[in-house]
Amino acid sequence: MTAEPARLRRALAESVPVEDPAWRDALNAVSREHFLNDAMFRPSGTQWEPVRRQTIGDEEWLRLIYQDTTWVTQVDGVAAADVRSPLSGRPTSSSTLPSLIVRMLDLAGVRDGDRVLEIGTGTGYSTALLCHRLGDKNVYSIEYDPRLAADAADHLHAAGHSPTLLTGDGLAGHRDAAEFDAIVATCAVRYIPPAWLHQVRDGGTITTTISGWMLASGLIRLTVHDDGTATGRFAGDRIGYMLARPHERPPRPTYYKLPGQTRPTCLDPGLLEDWTGQFVAQLAAPSAELMTTRDGVILVDVATGSQAWTETAGRGCQVHQHGPLRLWDAVEEALTTWQEAGAPPQSDFGMTVERDGTQRVWLGEITGPAWNLPV
Repeated sequence: MTAEPARLRRALAESVPVEDPAWRDALNAVSREHFLNDAMFRPSGTQWEPVRRQTIGDEEWLRLIYQDTTWVTQVDGVAAADVRSPLSGRPTSSSTLPSLIVRMLDLAGVRDGDRVLEIGTGTGYSTALLCHRLGDKNVYSIEYDPRLAADAADHLHAAGHSPTLLTGDGLAGHRDAAEFDAIVATCAVRYIPPAWLHQVRDGGTITTTISGWMLASGLIRLTVHDDGTATGRFAGDRIGYMLARPHERPPRPTYYKLPGQTRPTCLDPGLLEDWTGQFVAQLAAPSAELMTTRDGVILVDVATGSQAWTETAGRGCQVHQHGPLRLWDAVEEALTTWQEAGAPPQSDFGMTVERDGTQRVWLGEITGPAWNLPV
């Protein structure tokens, strides 16, 4: 390669804010182009368009690679290299934007000599950043998708790294190498898998995003305590990861509005467009999906078939609810609690994992209003 990639790496490293300068050194040292093969997806309207290095040329390819951008590499399990035309679907793997990777590693408090378990190897780029900082022997990474795992292994070995790589369910962790100083997840989870708690040393950390089927998300670092509990506060960053595949939403049948109870609602459905407001709604209705329309919002509980939908009625709104769960009642109560507290940002929320397995997200203080996660 010419000196051009080195210049682009340096420019990327200098543009990304970091608390620990060691992560800037890692960004400057690791060649991102080695981890993306020669094809990726970019959004094109409602579809994903494959972009090939051969088609756009080396100069443009490298310019794209070294943007602080997430590049999708797989849609519904299909790799960009395997398609020639745009396709629809949900991204299932990507190369995460570098600033988010180092933000999570900064938040995790990873330091020289730490042993880290990464959940979600992906392309292997974030794994390589860890290897550069910690040394290969201190880095363990698990990938769910066998094809992605094989590609990542090739990328890492070609880059001169030999961390411990595993293929399987990252939610089970890696018991054989426990205890770790930190677990860092590059996928989102609906709740903290119990195995992670058992595989982190006392005082160690778990850094992940808590998400759900409304696709709201909150970045958090939990500290594991010697009594078997874990606590932490959300960072407030407006970021999201794809859900871990075992936590993904099940297929939902075609939606039809069903008759049910109707009542006025004084709650503005637009609150569910707010970053924290949507997160609160998800806490209140954890197995519901969210859809928006020109006239309001639709909630559909994929477990029970319950639904709620709002519409304009005169100068206000009304809600229709069907099924065994009153989804809007739960969301309305939670959002009202949040508003009465002053509608604080997500950084005012925290989380506790109890010894009995209960996991609660609370507002303000541990003794404040709380919602249980769907463990």
